[in-house]
Amino acid sequence: MRTQTLLAFVLAVLMTPAVVLASPQGQEPAAVQKTTINLNTATIDQLMTLPGIGQKTAERILEYRTKSGGFKKIEELMNVKGIGEKSFLKIKPLVSAPPKPDKATGD
Repeated sequence: MRTQTLLAFVLAVLMTPAVVLASPQGQEPAAVQKTTINLNTATIDQLMTLPGIGQKTAERILEYRTKSGGFKKIEELMNVKGIGEKSFLKIKPLVSAPPKPDKATGD
């Protein structure tokens, strides 16, 4: 009887993380969602949600975006002071740099 009780307890403990991590309606947890931050439209607050990006670095990203006319590719982030290759690799899957729509053609 003791073995069955222990086995039931172990199974309950092993099953608990799956229940805790599951999200309602089959959606992914917020930390795993596949949305990215658009570097060409992001606000300071949005940029500061990226790992390792504080207010100063977020301000530098916006300054770079303004001076360069926008990001053509996400690798340009490494041109911003404070973002090296290590930092870039952490945030690379979380950002995008889609081209801005052309006002004349609507593309």
